[in-house]
Amino acid sequence: MINTNDILETISMIEQEHLDIRTVTIGISLLDCIDPDIDRACQKVYDKITRIAARQVAVCEEIEGELGVPIINKRISVTPISMLAAACHGQSPVKFALTLEKASRALGVDFIGGYSALVQKGFAPGDLALIESIPEALSVTDHICSSVNIGSTRAGINMDAVCKMGYIVKEAARLTADRNCIGAAKLVVFCNAVEDNPFMAGAFHGVGEADCCINVGVSGPGVVRSALAKHKGEDLSAVAECIKRTAFKITRIGQLVATRASERLGIPFGIVDLSLAPTPAVGDSVAHILEEMGLEQCGGCGTTAALALLNDAVKKGGVMASGHVGGLSGAFIPVTEDAGMINAATTGCLTLEKLEAMTAVCSVGLDMINIPGDTSPEVISALIADEAAIGMVNSKTMAVRVIPAIGKKVGDTLSFGGLLGEGPVMNINTASPHEFIHRGGRIPAPLQSLKN
Repeated sequence: MINTNDILETISMIEQEHLDIRTVTIGISLLDCIDPDIDRACQKVYDKITRIAARQVAVCEEIEGELGVPIINKRISVTPISMLAAACHGQSPVKFALTLEKASRALGVDFIGGYSALVQKGFAPGDLALIESIPEALSVTDHICSSVNIGSTRAGINMDAVCKMGYIVKEAARLTADRNCIGAAKLVVFCNAVEDNPFMAGAFHGVGEADCCINVGVSGPGVVRSALAKHKGEDLSAVAECIKRTAFKITRIGQLVATRASERLGIPFGIVDLSLAPTPAVGDSVAHILEEMGLEQCGGCGTTAALALLNDAVKKGGVMASGHVGGLSGAFIPVTEDAGMINAATTGCLTLEKLEAMTAVCSVGLDMINIPGDTSPEVISALIADEAAIGMVNSKTMAVRVIPAIGKKVGDTLSFGGLLGEGPVMNINTASPHEFIHRGGRIPAPLQSLKN
């Protein structure tokens, strides 16, 4: 039974500690929209998305008003568009991107994810065409996000795809250089991508999902930090317990929003993703949680251990609060989207090498990192390969979202605004991996993939 203290605590979380529902994402299957005539396919896509998500924004606003919980983003994820493009041989997949953009504007949603391809074991018809069109698609749209899965624990790493993606990331940045290279900020390269992720830019609606569903992403770094501030001097077992209890409360709010949205929209409830997703706002930082544990600054020795504790405790608390926890669920460390990370990177305490170590124990990977604009495509590809190897060997989702800051060098700042924030251009090791990357082929799956 809810008592007065619970109500007051929730109000405090929302008003003072930046608790919000980061996104209500409707996943929509487009498999029944496949057609060899791309114009007919695009019309089917537009009609289905606008029919299913017609009331999404209005319902989310109703729930916000009733519960007093901010819902920051209303998003849509769709079937990887490469599957539709496969039927439209010789025709540019960019038409699909423009159709998704038209639908997003008609519905008033913030982003549509799923301009994607899954190539962990090789290229199917449509994959290459879609991948090569990504820079153009992201440059001519504002609300479309793209992702490519280049590896998995079961399949290994497709190094031909890794090589290609270095060039795609660089070109996406170049074509949007007049808009602070925003194209690269809307593109994620995955290993072990999940099918029910509600967070952008990596969301897509997996082929194993229902025809449509609602996935909710919650966020509350400020709430966790505030809770820890009341437990100063206690040992790390008590710290973990505090985080677990706080994650439980945050996830219950996400479950409530998801259930109401599902009932009112008549769409099945999928999952709650309980990831701690930070923002550039002061007091809403994962880095500041780590510092609250006792680190002088995020990036120093002990950061990886503190992050491992945080990630594990968040998951344990969340799974007790909902029977449908999914997505990525844990702690995100996007540099430009986290005030504490931005400060640590600016002072030099947080380096790219330390971030790579941290990604071994957090939810995703190298996220929203600005690198010098003259970084070679091969270095970008090698960075992707390194992260994919960590994900493949450890059976976890890993991602790379780096932004080559065209025309900028180490120490300069690149700003995106809004939730994407801003951050310094970080140093990256430029020792050439050219020969290694251009060998191509596949890095075989590890022994632990043989689980049957």
